[in-house]
Amino acid sequence: MKPLIETISIVGAGALGAAYGGLLYDMDARSVSFVAGGERSDRLRKEGMIVNGRRYVIPVVSPEELSAPADLIIVAVKYHHLDDAIQDMRNRVGAETTIMSVMNGIESEERIGAVYGMEKVLYAVSVGIDALREGNCVNYSNQGKIFFGEARNTFLTERVKRIQVLFDKAGIIYETPPDMMRIMWWKFMINVGINQASAVLRAPFSVFQSSREARDLMEAAMREVIRLSEKAQVNLTEEDIKKFNEILLGLNPKGKTSMLQDVEAGRKTEVEMFAGKVISLGRQYNVPTPFNQRLFDLVKEIEAKY
Repeated sequence: MKPLIETISIVGAGALGAAYGGLLYDMDARSVSFVAGGERSDRLRKEGMIVNGRRYVIPVVSPEELSAPADLIIVAVKYHHLDDAIQDMRNRVGAETTIMSVMNGIESEERIGAVYGMEKVLYAVSVGIDALREGNCVNYSNQGKIFFGEARNTFLTERVKRIQVLFDKAGIIYETPPDMMRIMWWKFMINVGINQASAVLRAPFSVFQSSREARDLMEAAMREVIRLSEKAQVNLTEEDIKKFNEILLGLNPKGKTSMLQDVEAGRKTEVEMFAGKVISLGRQYNVPTPFNQRLFDLVKEIEAKY
């Protein structure tokens, strides 16, 4: 087995980047840094991040800096920032670097792999974390779990084992499932449902925990993903909706999805990655997607009013 992972670069200092950055910093303050330039770099250096009430001043490396490559790069940016992130990480990528995206959606890995090679990329999704970000403050009561690995994990590769060791040391909860692509689609289905429904309804998790009508809207959008998954030979089922509903009941009732947080802050949302992708796949597979078309239109109307 190759040497353990010692250096981690995080691209993106939002809720996920800050949460995992804090855990890795607690493990070893020398191990982790953010990659950021311009105003973001200045702000992170000056203000740091406050995670669950604790202030972290995690080192910041500029994209232009020619320091040693990272053993692991974690990409945790919004969909519309991915192209910039891919360029920003270029000096952190070396021959032995592994890149892991915890972004939403089902296409960031391929976009990263198109530039740096899929042999450097692992698949990953974060499920169940209820992080809320306000300015440089991030709070969460449920860490959730990172599902990660190769596309198929019938046996564990060396790089997967190395990251498992790292996550164990840092206290990052994870699972390496046999079929990672199915998990990617499952998380995509979750986001298409609750992220968009929460943004349109302006509803925190408590509404979906208590309102059948809110869950009906969420599940209608999810079922369009299920029908698409059948065409893509991933084959999600109603049981996958039930599995998420069990997780939903355990989330902080005051917690909010990332898209609701974007709407409340007047930020651009990731609707193109959710409903936009569903609509595109619907055209490709000749599957009607009226619920996601309606959600796409409603979220765009909200953005237009900022």
